Amino acid sequence: MILPLIVQLIGGGAGGNIIAQVVKKVDLGPAGNSIVGAIGGLAGTWLAGKIPGLDGLVGGMAATVDAAGTAASSGLDVGALAGQGVTGLVSGGILTAIAGIIKSSMAKG
Repeated sequence: MILPLIVQLIGGGAGGNIIAQVVKKVDLGPAGNSIVGAIGGLAGTWLAGKIPGLDGLVGGMAATVDAAGTAASSGLDVGALAGQGVTGLVSGGILTAIAGIIKSSMAKG
């Protein structure tokens, strides 16, 4: 589904812009913050899905098991979307901060 990806991209872009406003030294400009943050949102959510214990937090679809024992998709899980948004926000901010630190350290040298 496309909705979880959109949530991750928006969360990551927001995280990138928020960290740039809080820590001016890591600012990459509005477009740079948004792009790097969106990439961080996707990558961070993917990585969180690979970590045992966090995979349920960022799972995209809720599956239920019917009487026959087969998995039936019950639609989007709002909790998972919220988890993806928060994970995207945090990881987008982290990647933007890392890129901003690298940029500022290269500008000094």
